[in-house]
Amino acid sequence: MDTIKIGNEAKKIVIVVFGAFLNALAMNFFLIPANVYSSGFTGIAQLLSNLLQEFTKIHISTGIFLLILNIPVAILGWKKVGKTFTCYSFLSVVLMSFFLQFLPVKALSHDILLNAVFGGVIAAVGIGLTLKYGASTGGLDIIAMVLSRMKDKPVGTYFFLMNGAIVLTAGYVFGWEKALYTIVSLYVSTRVIDAIHTRYAKLTAMIVTDKPEEMKQAIYRKLVRGITVVPARGAFSNKEKQMMMIVITRYELYDLKKIIQSVDPKAFTNIVETAEVVGFFRKD
Repeated sequence: MDTIKIGNEAKKIVIVVFGAFLNALAMNFFLIPANVYSSGFTGIAQLLSNLLQEFTKIHISTGIFLLILNIPVAILGWKKVGKTFTCYSFLSVVLMSFFLQFLPVKALSHDILLNAVFGGVIAAVGIGLTLKYGASTGGLDIIAMVLSRMKDKPVGTYFFLMNGAIVLTAGYVFGWEKALYTIVSLYVSTRVIDAIHTRYAKLTAMIVTDKPEEMKQAIYRKLVRGITVVPARGAFSNKEKQMMMIVITRYELYDLKKIIQSVDPKAFTNIVETAEVVGFFRKD
């Protein structure tokens, strides 16, 4: 069991490294040369770097700003979101900052639309894979999670407001054409992330298993979520089973899949997107 756990953690670290590399690649080869802005804290770091260069002629790279911005967020995430999630997220930020410094800023194309689209796609693949394996790229992911728990509003609302501020600032200072291409890049990124992971903040898992007690205890050891157990019967086998229903956040999906696989590899699991939860849903 320990060997499997170590293997899973090693795989997760490899994915985080690969995701950070793809993000840095998208920035230095596509978005930064074209002055098209990324989403989240990466976009804020990019914007601050350009504003400082524009008005003071002092150059501080996007990678340095990204790391500085994420330090207080990592502390907040450690206290409010979860230690494991925050550690992997901050590792992703540190690696991305390193790759941003290490990789040269070089335009592969002078077509701004190609840069916006390909930069958005490559960055989204990195973000989507990182989310899929139970981490994040830090920054707005953590802040949006904390805010949504405090205010009980969808996470997407905060992403929209924060990214909207980046677009408006970029448009006002550097020209609205750049802002419009930034919107194209953000839209492409969103669609690709949705395809790889999910755009919904909450998911409902329905698990049909022969080992309900073992499954329940394993879930409780890792996740603090309520479980509803419903009697079920296989139509073909006529065998009595239990169906367990649990609502989780998208950041807990990776852990839940690993729990199910370790307890009952033959369990039938249906995971559906949840638009809204009415009633009590644990937020801390």
